Amino acid sequence: MASPSDNLANSLSFLKALQDKGKAAIRASDLTRIHRERLVKNGFLAEVMKGWYVPSRSDETAGESTAWYASFWGFCADYLNTRFGDEWCLSPEQSISLHSGDWTVPRQLLVRSPKGGNKPTGLLYETSIFDVRLELPAKADTEIKHDLRVMKLPTALIACGPGEFAVRPVTTRAALAMIPDASEVLSGLLSGGHSKIAGRLAGAFRNIGRVRIADDILATMRTAGYLVQESDPFTDETSITFSAREPSPYVTRMRMMWATMRGDVLQHFPAAPGIPTDRRAYLHQVDGIYIDDAYNSLSIEGYRVSAALIERVRCGNWNPDNDENDRENKNALAARGYWQAFQAVKASVEKVLANQNAGIVANADHGEWYRELFGPSVTAGILQPADLAGYRNGPVFIRRSMHVPPSYEAVRDLVPAFFELLQSETGPAVRAVLGHFMFVYIHPYFDGNGRMARFLMNVMLASGGYPWTIVPLDRRDDYMAALESASVRQDIRPFARLLSELVSHSQED
Repeated sequence: MASPSDNLANSLSFLKALQDKGKAAIRASDLTRIHRERLVKNGFLAEVMKGWYVPSRSDETAGESTAWYASFWGFCADYLNTRFGDEWCLSPEQSISLHSGDWTVPRQLLVRSPKGGNKPTGLLYETSIFDVRLELPAKADTEIKHDLRVMKLPTALIACGPGEFAVRPVTTRAALAMIPDASEVLSGLLSGGHSKIAGRLAGAFRNIGRVRIADDILATMRTAGYLVQESDPFTDETSITFSAREPSPYVTRMRMMWATMRGDVLQHFPAAPGIPTDRRAYLHQVDGIYIDDAYNSLSIEGYRVSAALIERVRCGNWNPDNDENDRENKNALAARGYWQAFQAVKASVEKVLANQNAGIVANADHGEWYRELFGPSVTAGILQPADLAGYRNGPVFIRRSMHVPPSYEAVRDLVPAFFELLQSETGPAVRAVLGHFMFVYIHPYFDGNGRMARFLMNVMLASGGYPWTIVPLDRRDDYMAALESASVRQDIRPFARLLSELVSHSQED
């Protein structure tokens, strides 16, 4: 008779075979009842709705949403293909989001289908699909993007509601910037006789500085006999300059988010005291705060470390091979890596205190911080040397977050543009708050992004003479909620207020 572990291994092999075929949504009929019940019982399969499942992690606690958010888009594609075949597509608004690089998990995914039921289908963690009974665009006006049927961008811009421009200006401006010339939208405008929409799009293009496209839309529609009145659907002027051809919608989004958010940061942050004249005293304060900083920063990431362990590895009295178990090994390695990285970051702070541009310093030095952070794990054989080579080369998901970090291909465009923003930013508070936030928003590494972002924040704080500031473990929930608000809702105010409060406490101490 097979042992329980053999039985579970057998069930897992069936699940793996389904995943190897690209299945994100597992139907009840895909597995035998015994396999299905065994996988659910052991936490390897989670029920989304009756008869539909997604793979999950057995080590996730009850109420853990990470596996679901990571599976969301794949599940929806499989589910909608099974239900509607090829007779569905995402709404124009959702299509625009995906084209512009925003893969945030929506609370409700809007879908068009001639077979739609005009009602929501509840999914996990208060998410849902709402399928509206509507005719689809012509097949030539749709495309498949990561298994999802979406409207092509010009079609989506024509079909989206007029309020979309004012409600989501960052997303719609990023999408507009992807259109190279007027011919992209004119075909749909002319064939549909959309004179009012033509006026709206002309105003939208003019708002982002694409005057040639706006003029061509108006001239062509009027030549074809349509009466077109231009109207700007945005409620504000854009604060950035769009190049003739933006290299990446991700970069455009980031630049607009930075420009939009910086005012809120300045409003909520104390004035910068200025780089101190006594640099030695500042660095002495940084040294003195190390144990508390390491304890809190590592604990936020889930490592169980004590002040005694931190002091032991700082003094070189550590040997993870002699620790009691694997978890202790990882804790010791993380603590040692943090000590080494802290020294590298302190060297960067010295450069900033010597009036070097903080953005240029961070750009040049952050690779060294990362290598020191994970160097001990390479030495111990847990990581391979290639893991220190650079940015991630695959997808990554943030625990319990609806924010889906940009693709690894987009990271190659985003990181240089991010450091350019840091270099040109004049406000130290903005550099600190948006530097931290944008770094975790991009999530350039598979691991260590939070620690790296907090190091980056403190280097930027030094550029304004603010003290080294700790994000304490007992504020972890507030900290994560504020980052989620900035990532998902583009509201930086909670994060700015939190960091402002922590900096003010550090100035008092």
